[in-house]
Amino acid sequence: MSTHKPVIGITMGDAAGVGPEIILKSFEHDIVHDTSRSFVIGDAAILERAKNFTGSTKTINRIKHPSEAGFDKEAIDCLDLNLLPADLKIGEVSAAAGDAAFQYLSKAISLANNGDIDAICTAPLNKEALQKGGHMYPGHTEILADLTGTKDYSMMLSAPNLKVIHVTTHVGIIDAIRMINPERVLYVIQLAHDTLTKAGIQNPKIAVCGINPHAGENGLFGNGEEEEKIIPAVEQAIALGIDVQGPLPADTLFFRTVRGDFDIVVAMYHDQGHAPVKVLGLEAGVNITVGLPIIRTSVDHGTAFDIAGTGIADEQSLVEALRQAVELAPKK
Repeated sequence: MSTHKPVIGITMGDAAGVGPEIILKSFEHDIVHDTSRSFVIGDAAILERAKNFTGSTKTINRIKHPSEAGFDKEAIDCLDLNLLPADLKIGEVSAAAGDAAFQYLSKAISLANNGDIDAICTAPLNKEALQKGGHMYPGHTEILADLTGTKDYSMMLSAPNLKVIHVTTHVGIIDAIRMINPERVLYVIQLAHDTLTKAGIQNPKIAVCGINPHAGENGLFGNGEEEEKIIPAVEQAIALGIDVQGPLPADTLFFRTVRGDFDIVVAMYHDQGHAPVKVLGLEAGVNITVGLPIIRTSVDHGTAFDIAGTGIADEQSLVEALRQAVELAPKK
């Protein structure tokens, strides 16, 4: 691995949730300092308050630009946007916190576009707060796509022994089935192939889920969705030289992938792909937006308002997200 330490901007997410706590706890892990030059984009006063919940003794170093960061092991550099009151209510939906979460991400995207940071790693935001704050997006992924002018992208979830990429994500199941078409399925297969190839996996083995039980079982289930929407894409991908199989029954495919038969699964809709990853443990999963011009990884859990402010939130998903951001960041 390169000795270059990429610069990673960590966005605080919704400051009323567990984001500030898991960020502080992540900086206690040597791997963060040893492999990256990471700093926080958020509110320094909120980070200071979170020290009370986590027992962190690190100094919060306020900066205005990444070039001012010291990346000292005993301090946490925070690009302080100073948007929120230090006594922001914890564990409650807040328009102010939702707007701030958007501003942190917007700043990170600007820095990435300018080459000031090599990757973005995001703590969770709250969709209701985000929209109350005036930003009508379903989540991080859609903001990133909009602010980078990206038309085609996909969500990839990564956990030990299991990677899943999605054809559709934040839409209802009926809409998802309607939106699936051969062009989109082929695009996501190619995206999976390109992403894993860049990550060093030669000729990755890709498996594609069916839509119906038993992948339709030759027309026994459903209305021919596999034949219409998936099989043409798989055939085209094979013709392009991609090692892909499908459509395969989703009820056995994830087991086979964890066993090592495949490198990545192409899931057709949100829960088909998310549920198997989350069964492996919320602390293990990482959310990666692929197809963007910049690298973005994220925890694969929400703001956890119910435990915010208690200091018990597990930081492992954020540590893993930072590790993957380092792996995927452009090598210099």
